[in-house]
Amino acid sequence: MEFSLPAWLGALTGTMIAVAIYVPLIRIVDRSLRPQGGSLGDEERAALDEKISVLRRVILGIDIAVLATVGYWLGNAIGASSAPHTQF
Repeated sequence: MEFSLPAWLGALTGTMIAVAIYVPLIRIVDRSLRPQGGSLGDEERAALDEKISVLRRVILGIDIAVLATVGYWLGNAIGASSAPHTQF
């Protein structure tokens, strides 16, 4: 594993893109999971809120992990192509 500046900048960019995508994605998921009518009781609503909260964290974690990895890989590929190669 190589720790180069372009790779880390790519990972940072991927993380920022992941956070920017997270907000509209969560709105779509939240809208589709919540019932349209107010027919839920207090216990059912609390259980649904807990499930949605866990789902939000899972989506954010996967989103950041995937896009940061892709950004790291792209930054490393682009940065390595322009960097001089030294052999020891």
